[in-house]
Amino acid sequence: MLTSTRNALCQALAVIGLAAVLLVPSMLVPSLAWAIDVSHAVLEPAEEGYAVNADFQVELTPRIEEALQNGVALYFVVEFELVRPRWYWFDERAVASRLQYRLTYHPLSRQYRLWTGNLHQPYISLAEVLRVLGRVHSWVVLERDQVSPDKTYEAAVRMRLDTTQLPKPFQVSAITSRDWTLTSEWKRFVFVPSLAPVVTRSVEGAK
Repeated sequence: MLTSTRNALCQALAVIGLAAVLLVPSMLVPSLAWAIDVSHAVLEPAEEGYAVNADFQVELTPRIEEALQNGVALYFVVEFELVRPRWYWFDERAVASRLQYRLTYHPLSRQYRLWTGNLHQPYISLAEVLRVLGRVHSWVVLERDQVSPDKTYEAAVRMRLDTTQLPKPFQVSAITSRDWTLTSEWKRFVFVPSLAPVVTRSVEGAK
């Protein structure tokens, strides 16, 4: 009798343990259904210096989309960092830049608007405006004299929803709810200025 009871108890503990193993990852890892993914990122020469070209796939959570539809402006920040690894000390951060977008929706016109500074462009559908938001091209982040041609640097770029610019009630919700967590991972890649492609400049009137 004691043996059968012990076996039943062991089986019950095994079932509970298996359930915990299956349940804990879903509790600890945020849902990946809505996120920002970096599909491509590169640092290329431009006439003004070096520019970031990156492609993000942006999808809003239902709560964030609902807030947008109700007139809440969403601020997205693209962050760029360039560091020079040093074996004898901490890495040296050479450059840090930010690019901000503001996404709004106007119920009367049923249009979305994507703002960069004081400039904006209207869009009819959410899918369309999110595609445009995710294309960050020709963003100049550093001048040529800010880097040494033969040095090796580590570049990194990411996009995130800036919850600090939400209205106060939404900021409180963002602290306690994963529904407001919308960010990509840092996309890191090696950058050596001397190995970057050469920029060809077109000369007006040349044949």
